[in-house]
Amino acid sequence: MGEAPFSTLAEFQAILAGATSPDGAARMAAEARNGQLTKPPGALGRLEDLAIWYAAWRGDAQPRIEAPQVLVFAGNHGVTARGVSAFPAEVTEQMVLNFQHGGAAINQLSRTFGARLEVHALSLDTPTADFTQGPAMSEDEVVSAVLAGWGAVDASADLLVTGEMGIGNTTAAAAICLALFGGDAGDWTGRGTGVDDAALLLKTQVVGDGLSANPGASGDGLQALRCLGGRELAAMAGAIARARVLGIPVILDGFICTAAAACLEVSVPGALDHVVAGHVSAEAAHAKVLDALGKVPLLALDMRLGEASGGALAIGILQGAVACHSGMATFAEAGVSEG
Repeated sequence: MGEAPFSTLAEFQAILAGATSPDGAARMAAEARNGQLTKPPGALGRLEDLAIWYAAWRGDAQPRIEAPQVLVFAGNHGVTARGVSAFPAEVTEQMVLNFQHGGAAINQLSRTFGARLEVHALSLDTPTADFTQGPAMSEDEVVSAVLAGWGAVDASADLLVTGEMGIGNTTAAAAICLALFGGDAGDWTGRGTGVDDAALLLKTQVVGDGLSANPGASGDGLQALRCLGGRELAAMAGAIARARVLGIPVILDGFICTAAAACLEVSVPGALDHVVAGHVSAEAAHAKVLDALGKVPLLALDMRLGEASGGALAIGILQGAVACHSGMATFAEAGVSEG
């Protein structure tokens, strides 16, 4: 393996700031094609916008989606010692084994839409530090996790979905959102895996304590990721950034994935222009983050599983949009009068 493309968060931010933009010529050609297809203007609604957006990022006015990749990252959180989850930390590793044996929801959804699934467990035997006592990760630790995500992206993929598994990570996501978007801890803290009322109160307190212990995370995307996130969140951020550099469109999964992505957008405005929101989950704060990012979800099915499941399901929506755009006949090709 060659030398790492970055070794500090500042270097990572600089790469993100200089990353690729969509292909303007491809967008114009895709828009022109869309205007000639055998349908009334705008009749496919958002599918038309999605196809044009996808074409611009791929640099191809008549693209196909043939090699989607789903990446699931797993990490453990020291803050779980505070009692913020209904499940013990050991469940993270148990679920990773389930993924690897093909038994989880994400295995079925990836297979359904022809996506290649990879699961990356990140130092599960070494949880991050309890962020109510200081930063969750050192600079070296967070950079290592970002690099794990960066290196996991297949350059030959034409669509990326990132997801996670990590007991305690809705707490980390809530703390990140509090740091990035303000408000009260209760605005961002939900029941996650299903905690009861008493545990929800505790979890909300822990989220607030996290920002109090890490004031430098406030308004700073990458410091929020380091101080309040986890290895799996950092890896998702790294993968989303790598996809941007490669011109690979990304579908976001749920609340935790979106919180990780928000760290990029707050760090470098426009960093998520190559990204769409796959769904809005049942975790109440997810809709708030999407709204803050200006992302309108493709699906709303009350899902709250994580593990990239909502994002993977949305692959089918994007495949449908691109298939119609690239496969439909134009009026001229079909010999249909335009009226």
